[in-house]
Amino acid sequence: MKIRETLKLYFKYASVCTQSVMEYKFSFLLMVIARFMIAFCELVAIQFLFSGFTQIKGYTYGDVLLCFSVIQMSFTFAELFGSGFKSFSGLVRGGGFDRMMLRPCSLILQVMGNSFAVGRIGPLFTAIVTLVLGIRHSRIPWSVMTVWTMAAMIIGGMLLFIGLFMLEASFCFFSIQDTALINVLTYGAKSHGKYPIDIYGKGILRFCTYVIPYTLVQYYPLQFLLGKTRNWQLAFCPLGIIVFLLICYFIWRFGVKHYKSCGS
Repeated sequence: MKIRETLKLYFKYASVCTQSVMEYKFSFLLMVIARFMIAFCELVAIQFLFSGFTQIKGYTYGDVLLCFSVIQMSFTFAELFGSGFKSFSGLVRGGGFDRMMLRPCSLILQVMGNSFAVGRIGPLFTAIVTLVLGIRHSRIPWSVMTVWTMAAMIIGGMLLFIGLFMLEASFCFFSIQDTALINVLTYGAKSHGKYPIDIYGKGILRFCTYVIPYTLVQYYPLQFLLGKTRNWQLAFCPLGIIVFLLICYFIWRFGVKHYKSCGS
């Protein structure tokens, strides 16, 4: 299927999901406000923390705000576009995935289009506010490279979390139920990723580099963005997430190949 046709079909899926959610506008509004407040409370927690400290392991208030906003945006976009993978176990148990396999269309496209979580955009507003505050307090000398770095961190982070959601869905082919382990890696990264990874120690830094490559979209490009190093190659570290995404895709394909129907 051509890329243009694939995108057109995906937007149709997204449109249908959005129209379905907007049938209950008040419920949608409450969901957005609730998620905004949850994310805003995390911002307030950072504010309280820095009311007693001027920096954390060399990182200022503005630096942490930038880090927080990048992770928050990445995770919000990942939930928006990849929530179909998060609810995949229900498709498998209910036989919905069996029907998808009968259609002459990409399975990944159908799974992603099955759930377009527009109600999860609440934290995005918090992330935008945090990003503006972070830019204001960090005083980064903006240039083409720094803009690229920021954009690459957000997009790379989104692909990282979508890859983890896909990995979680792949395990459902064998375990049927949701896997709490992957939730630790996704929601755990979201919670701990609001601070630069190196503040947790070298062991966590190595794990987040060689096992689940969070550092490619957070720690390493952040060092260049904040001017802590002149190594401009670090600005291209988020491109390494493509390799991780391909690994997740091959695991997904392996799961599909060995899938046995369990629907009623």
